Amino acid sequence: MFLGEFSHSLDAKGRITIPARFRDELEQGVVLTPGYEQCLTIFPQAQFAALSNKISEMSYAKELTRLYQRRMFGRAFEASLDKLGRVLVPTVLREYAGIDSEAVIVGLNTHFEIWQPERWSDSVALQDQNLEAMLAEASRSGV
Repeated sequence: MFLGEFSHSLDAKGRITIPARFRDELEQGVVLTPGYEQCLTIFPQAQFAALSNKISEMSYAKELTRLYQRRMFGRAFEASLDKLGRVLVPTVLREYAGIDSEAVIVGLNTHFEIWQPERWSDSVALQDQNLEAMLAEASRSGV
């Protein structure tokens, strides 16, 4: 499981160090994609393959499916961690997320996200503001 929040710097080449506790699950590599709310989503290869299978089952005849597939696969990048546990974040994804030198890595159980620090702070504030509604939704979903 990917859990927790970590602040990290990107080096001059655009590499970010992945938290040590995440690395064992990433030995087979990762897939970086544009996430929602202008963050980046990082999947272990196996998790992304499972998601890809589900997306492939969606009807390609539907415009929203094609748009979603383009979003998920068109700007997705495969990567491996280097010996120091870093992964290169491609320029197009750094620009999309507004990440330059600092970032926040947030674990989300089966995958994790990389956020520009101010955007992450705004997201936390929104989470706090909507806590009651989120708890009600979780209750309706049986969580």
